[in-house]
Amino acid sequence: MFECIGHKDSVTCATFSHDSSMVATGDMSGLIKVWKVEDTKEIWSFEVADLEWLEWHPCAHVLLCGTADGNTWMWKIPSGECKTFQGPNCPATCGQFLPDGKTAVVGYEDGSVRLWDLKQGSTLHVLKGSDAHSGPLTCVSSNADGSLILTGSVDCDTKMVNTATGKVVGVFRTESNVSKASKREEGEAETNSVESVGFCSVLPLAAVGYLDGTLAIYDVSTQTLRHRCQHESGIVQLLWEDNSPVIYTCSLDGAVRLWDSRSGKMISEYCGHSAEILDFALNKDASIVVTASGDHKAKVFCVQRPDR
Repeated sequence: MFECIGHKDSVTCATFSHDSSMVATGDMSGLIKVWKVEDTKEIWSFEVADLEWLEWHPCAHVLLCGTADGNTWMWKIPSGECKTFQGPNCPATCGQFLPDGKTAVVGYEDGSVRLWDLKQGSTLHVLKGSDAHSGPLTCVSSNADGSLILTGSVDCDTKMVNTATGKVVGVFRTESNVSKASKREEGEAETNSVESVGFCSVLPLAAVGYLDGTLAIYDVSTQTLRHRCQHESGIVQLLWEDNSPVIYTCSLDGAVRLWDSRSGKMISEYCGHSAEILDFALNKDASIVVTASGDHKAKVFCVQRPDR
């Protein structure tokens, strides 16, 4: 349809607005551009410090991004009206709007997490000290009504946080993480981390994807491990299907897999890439998956099945 030209560095973010009328693209150097899909014109651009993540508001033309200097930026598009939220003096490594659109959760390299009131420009809650992670944050995700968030980190812990109180209400750890403490003392290299997290929208379940290839499915109410689904290689990202107990994962072995969270069994597997999958997306009715891989290809997989 059109090419988004003019970036100066690796393009690491590309995302549609809620109504698909705009596309935002961002490169590593911090140049962000917004394009109008209808007439393929660039309607806005701005330059920030090195870009960590970029995300649209759930129901407005508002952009949020986090940068390597610890700031979180928010703009109205296309007017460019702007707010900044100053974090600690370290990268804002992940973040997202909560479903209410009035609050954002941002995770930082120092292990801390902040919940921001976007209108006031102030923090509602800060998780630091023993509530914080002991390593950089890698991912955050909220449940459908925004009452709970999951935070994942290089420290291999996943914390569940009540957004109203700012209290940590649960910590998910895999057995391999418990045995890691002893390995750490023996000076062995650590290779595991939490890469992706998400809540199921129809059952009280949470999924955590690890770099060691483990997909862990936890019961949110009892905080117990329900299933462990092992991949041959590291999980890059996981997505829950809307209104369904199905989880999609993409991994470093280049495959997309579908899992039934109730049984922990693999439903199907889609191969075709000759290198790792770096990112993937699922369409609204869960019939198509688009993948982007280190083999320089993006592929479209038809995942709709009559029995699902």
